[in-house]
Amino acid sequence: MKTGYKNMKCGLIGEHLGHSFSGPIHKELADYSYELRELRPSEVGDFVRGGDLDAFNVTIPYKKDVIPFLDEISPEARSIGAVNTVVKGKDGKVRGYNTDYFGFCHMIELSGFDVKGKKAIVFGTGGASLTVCAVLRDKGVRELAVIGIEDNTPENLLRHADAELVANATPVGMYPKNGNSPVDLSLFKDSKCVLDVIYNPSRTALLLEAEKRGIPYVNGLPMLVAQAARAFEFFTGDSYEEGAIERITASVSRQIKNVILVGMPGCGKSTVGCATALALGREFADADDEFTKMHGMTPADCINTLGEDRFRELEHETLCELGKKSGMVIATGGGAVTRECNYAPLHQNGTIFFIERKLENLARDGRPLSMKVSAEDMYAARIGAYRRFADVTVVSNEVVEDTVSAIIENFNKIS
Repeated sequence: MKTGYKNMKCGLIGEHLGHSFSGPIHKELADYSYELRELRPSEVGDFVRGGDLDAFNVTIPYKKDVIPFLDEISPEARSIGAVNTVVKGKDGKVRGYNTDYFGFCHMIELSGFDVKGKKAIVFGTGGASLTVCAVLRDKGVRELAVIGIEDNTPENLLRHADAELVANATPVGMYPKNGNSPVDLSLFKDSKCVLDVIYNPSRTALLLEAEKRGIPYVNGLPMLVAQAARAFEFFTGDSYEEGAIERITASVSRQIKNVILVGMPGCGKSTVGCATALALGREFADADDEFTKMHGMTPADCINTLGEDRFRELEHETLCELGKKSGMVIATGGGAVTRECNYAPLHQNGTIFFIERKLENLARDGRPLSMKVSAEDMYAARIGAYRRFADVTVVSNEVVEDTVSAIIENFNKIS
């Protein structure tokens, strides 16, 4: 972290900023203050001209709106038609820049995909899309299709089914509206790379589909960090530290990823989860407790009164809400893996750990399904799903601290 800027007041303006990770990123870049300011459209002009921040970033939906209130605009920002960084100079002039260009260049480089001579399709026509398209043109794509809301029809998309790069520059699929996608990726049989400027969730529905199809992808977090590092340079006139982008991307990724625990009923997920959350300084959530809060009955009562199928439907709703959250430790019910539809909401923001424990040591009290089916039969029926869901298997040796240490060690390695 660069020091010597404690007297600077920096920040981010936008309409809705509850999902923003910009604060933690800038905190690791420098010691200036960094505040989030939610503004109404009518407030933007007055803030740009007379707000109390020395410099600030601009996000959805104001990257175009700030331009009329600036004294000067960098050639790059003018060419793109969008500004995401504003600096008030000592001469009183307010200047606008575009650091998203630098950020998206970094995102492409990280993907390892050479866009030169390739066909690309970009979803979105807003400020983010303008930047994405400018970078792709400058890097020499052979053909570029830009799809707005009115163009997003099956007939039109079929004309671009040969696209080799698919890029999402819309907010579709962004928290809290997780699970939505701007397009069905199966339309693009020649796709070799998928880029999504969204960073929350870590894996949007579009990226989850890319992963399922074995297509390389990158989310928007590296772009966000890279553009912030470039913004730091405009804010301060200083250069960001070598390796800062990679270091901060890895750090923020670990902070926002959930630790998800799956395993047989009675394997100790709640006990281990609580201890893991305490060790990491995180919030803990037990899916069974969240189920009770959301639906007004315990899982056991639901199974006994409404049946297992209805319970699984309501459990899925619970896991969808839990899976949207960031930076938590979440213990799931033992049968969560029996419904494949639960994988996406858990995987979108999480690293999934299978806690494997000897069957004779499983706790069975008060578990309606565990009392109806033998542990051996249940294990045989579910083991494939546990392993399919899990990123890591941790074998419990009956010492909670050892299990927690194994989870944290693996989480730090792969997140």
